[in-house]
Amino acid sequence: MPSVFHSNSPEETEAVGARVAAQAYPGLVIAFTGDLGAGKTAFCRGFLRQLGYTGRVTSPTFAIVNEYDTAQFRVCHFDMYRILDEDMLYDIGWDDYLDGDAVLLIEWSENITEALPDDCVTVEILHGDTENSRMITIHGGILS
Repeated sequence: MPSVFHSNSPEETEAVGARVAAQAYPGLVIAFTGDLGAGKTAFCRGFLRQLGYTGRVTSPTFAIVNEYDTAQFRVCHFDMYRILDEDMLYDIGWDDYLDGDAVLLIEWSENITEALPDDCVTVEILHGDTENSRMITIHGGILS
């Protein structure tokens, strides 16, 4: 059964991210889907804050990946929006990131579906009825 959360603000979306981070472990892969502006980066910011990271957390749109060192483990935050084919993915060293020593947070994961591990956690964030409302659905066992 998926876990479903309703958020009415970016701060509430960050709080859901923090709940997931409290159960995270090296090797965990979290694949995000959702429209532009849905809150994927807010979720990631909350995730990193829970792990004690206090620096700026932004979407790695142009860098493709931002890496963060926390006291618990390394977190690699990807934005796959600009990854258009498998060659581009492997050119960034995708295989090396799957070595299990970091948590991978992957925005726009639908662009690399075939390259995701079978046991990844998926997080779908959808816009709700009001400007700030969101429905966050998590599949894959974490928070169950």
